[in-house]
Amino acid sequence: MNIELIAQLTSLLFIVVAGPAIVFLLFIKQGNL
Repeated sequence: MNIELIAQLTSLLFIVVAGPAIVFLLFIKQGNL
């Protein structure tokens, strides 16, 4: 496979997974659940 394609898929997956996780952690840290 193409290395650039793998890099794009990895970064996209990271954004999709880390995005909601970071927001969730921020809500927990602020105690606004």
